[in-house]
Amino acid sequence: MKIRQILEATAPFKYFIKGYDILTEPFYVEVQAKNKAEVAKRPIRTDVINYLLSLFPHETTYLEIGVRNPEKNFNHIKSANKYSVDPGVEFKENPVDFKMTSDAFFSKLQQGEILSQDIKFDVIFIDGLHLAEQVDRDIVNALNYLKEDGFVVLHDCNPPTEFHARERYGYYHTPAKGFWNGTTWKAFQKWRFNPAVNSCCVDTDWGVGVLSRKAPLGNSIAPVNPFFEFQVMSDNRKEHLNLVSFEELKQRTSSSI
Repeated sequence: MKIRQILEATAPFKYFIKGYDILTEPFYVEVQAKNKAEVAKRPIRTDVINYLLSLFPHETTYLEIGVRNPEKNFNHIKSANKYSVDPGVEFKENPVDFKMTSDAFFSKLQQGEILSQDIKFDVIFIDGLHLAEQVDRDIVNALNYLKEDGFVVLHDCNPPTEFHARERYGYYHTPAKGFWNGTTWKAFQKWRFNPAVNSCCVDTDWGVGVLSRKAPLGNSIAPVNPFFEFQVMSDNRKEHLNLVSFEELKQRTSSSI
């Protein structure tokens, strides 16, 4: 103990010991393990989206909100008609169809300035700004342009810990490191309370949320977490998010179109 006290009195060793203590804290080790487990999960969101698109017997129309690097997802989506929206904040090259925010895109779409006011999409993937208010607005707008039997898909709906669910991405000196799901889960859970849609969350790739008016994904639930407290969701995430495996998603949607 005396040796430790002597070392702590010396600045370099003091910071080394403090860092060692933090890195070996049980909660820190646990979060790091959850990072690795989530990264290893399969399938990824691309596979879930392509599966949903494959359910339709006709040529499909797909919209992606929040593309960043298109090689991460958009370029691998199998749809006859694909459209992409991104303001280019995180990926300066920004090779997308509509270089603007999702709010601007839907506003121009409604005014008939782009595409067609009558266009409807089979699948709309939302992976833009990961803050609940914006995600909720994207869901509302997406449903207005979704075919009656279409799907809205959301990324980052199942944050493993509250460090992943922080509001600010830039605050990354946490056990979650650079992994960030934001508060997307709150918007998704809000729609879990809405009987107008069916919903589930595929337990893979940080949580792939799926909403549908028609497909029997899962019934809505009562507003059991009205203040959207993370711990309440985390203690009940199986029910509150309606967590399902990819195989369960297939079973629920195989005959829905």
